[in-house]
Amino acid sequence: MKSKNELGESELIKKWKTAEPDQKIVNELKKGSDLSSLCCKVLAAQNCSGLKEAEAFLGCRELSNPALLCDMKQAAEMLNQAIEQETKICVYGDYDCDGVMSTVILYSFLWEMGANVTWRIPERHEGYGLNKQAVREMYEDGVELIVTVDNGIAALSEADLIDELGMKLIVTDHHQPGEELPTALAVVDAHRADNYSPFRLYCGAGIALLLVAAMNHNDVQMAMEQFGDLAAIATIADVVALTGENRFLVQRGMEYLENTERPGLLALRKVSGLDKKPLTSVGIAFGIAPRINAAGRLASPKMAVELILEEDPEKAEALAEQLNEINAQRKETEAKIVQEVEAQISQHPEILHERVLVFSGEDWHSGVIGIVASRIQERYGKPCFMISVHDGMGHGSARSFGKFHVFRALNSCADLMEKFGGHPAAGGFTLKEQNIPEFRKRLAQYAREQHPEMSFMEIQAVCTLTPEILTPEAVQSLEQLAPFGAENPEPVFLAKSVLVQDIRSVGTTGEHTRLSVQIQGQNYAALFFRRKPEEIGIRTGQYCHMMVKLNVNTFNHVTSVALYVQEIRPVGIQQARILNAIRVYDRYCLGETLPIEWYKAMMPDRDELICVYQALTETPVLIESLAASEMILNKNINFCKIQLILDAFAEMHLVEIQPITGEVKKLPVKQKINLENSRILNDLKQKLF
Repeated sequence: MKSKNELGESELIKKWKTAEPDQKIVNELKKGSDLSSLCCKVLAAQNCSGLKEAEAFLGCRELSNPALLCDMKQAAEMLNQAIEQETKICVYGDYDCDGVMSTVILYSFLWEMGANVTWRIPERHEGYGLNKQAVREMYEDGVELIVTVDNGIAALSEADLIDELGMKLIVTDHHQPGEELPTALAVVDAHRADNYSPFRLYCGAGIALLLVAAMNHNDVQMAMEQFGDLAAIATIADVVALTGENRFLVQRGMEYLENTERPGLLALRKVSGLDKKPLTSVGIAFGIAPRINAAGRLASPKMAVELILEEDPEKAEALAEQLNEINAQRKETEAKIVQEVEAQISQHPEILHERVLVFSGEDWHSGVIGIVASRIQERYGKPCFMISVHDGMGHGSARSFGKFHVFRALNSCADLMEKFGGHPAAGGFTLKEQNIPEFRKRLAQYAREQHPEMSFMEIQAVCTLTPEILTPEAVQSLEQLAPFGAENPEPVFLAKSVLVQDIRSVGTTGEHTRLSVQIQGQNYAALFFRRKPEEIGIRTGQYCHMMVKLNVNTFNHVTSVALYVQEIRPVGIQQARILNAIRVYDRYCLGETLPIEWYKAMMPDRDELICVYQALTETPVLIESLAASEMILNKNINFCKIQLILDAFAEMHLVEIQPITGEVKKLPVKQKINLENSRILNDLKQKLF
């Protein structure tokens, strides 16, 4: 293991993939539909098998009969009976966007039907779902019937308590049920093993909307007209698959949303900066949903419910402004935690060589550590576990991708936990602060034993850009596939051998980059959001490859295609070699024993040391860009060897490596340096014998 000053971590290189659409499928889709050629190519690239599957994906024109859902008929009958008998009902939701919208949908309908109804959403500190304290408080408040929305399927002990207290329970949820269902009048969950309805992927608000329809003679059109706007927002925010009925729900719901008269949504759209733009699923996902979620993360989810229910425009605007401020605080809170994580990395860069990243800090806000875990994972390309420590207890949130299974990893450390839960891609857990060091070791051990070669994050392009694709008409036709979201991603394209003609910073603080580029002789504007010019590793006059999304811009009555850069890399990078080299380099830095042939390939000779040193300048450069420089490419020096050479140079104070940015620069030499004194190079020599 190297000391902290000897290690550098290159910026994440994702695994780039380009699909090869089956031309037979493309032709079948073109012949049998009114889809554009580009849309047919996108569908084929996303593994669409033919016209029948495309019709199932794109052709849904209505929601199925709610009565087909298991227990839906009983739930509707019981609620209608409760309205007639003036039974006191409480709609019990969740503190995220889906839970908020589910609560508003069912509460509003019951209230309009004259029910004796109230609503309740737990605060984040209470935890997700029903809890016994809330049950007792509802009982003391005279509630006779509890209806859960977006939760309840796992509330077995709480359901038993409700029964003991003489109250009744109806569960509506969309999460996976366990082997046992809660005791209730009805349990509506499309994922039940005995449910045979044609569609199962609704979010909580989708189930709530169908319950409203079921209570009114299965009138889905009525439910959509009243609550389709709310259900669409929730469906996008909860990242459920935008296929089949969900796709139709969002398409139709966004039409209602464009014409909504709800003061709360109008105010929310205004503070999100979307009031003068056409609404898209992306705008909802990154503009409206985060502000609703922010209430439950940093303040109280009740504010979000009150905003959506508010009928007074002035009060709605005031509430929306509050949510906007809370969302800004959320961003600041995230940024502070990221800064603390970066400080830990700067002090201990060796952390970044672990297969799984684990960070802990005092009083990190539990409402945002999951978001930060996602950001750290995206940045460094490794599963991330974030732990907030308070009063001797650690509350954690994890994010993963690929084959690394969060729940199984947590289960391997079960004896260290107070409680934990999750699924392959995410999880939550609680453990004593004193167990955190052992938790790190055990996670590392689990990853080493179960995943000796961890997955790389991937980004896949539909195809390589051609002049036929780069037309306003072709790009505009992609709207036929919208709305985009989970399982229907906005298509990405590979732009090869792009000439960069100009690079400028844009944004209020210069946080974004605008590039003027040339592709096959044509000029285009390309925007790279949340990346400063000095961070992209590309210079004016250089050729690069880019992964991009496409859009159509109109300015001064001139329509043109704009590129939105997702990833960028210099021409010359050999992906397979670099990805393999990164794995080998990490394993070496972790002190793992490697085959002797690998050590031979890693050991630099004198000419290679000189070559890398001469390729460096006093201007910081990304290590990936250095590896793609003509001088090093001509020498055919592998990426692992480059990293080790730079580590040796850093050890001897010849260069400075920034682990956060993955940049390296040459330092002034004040005296003669003898590289034979490098501990890293000597360690490699010893491993050869």
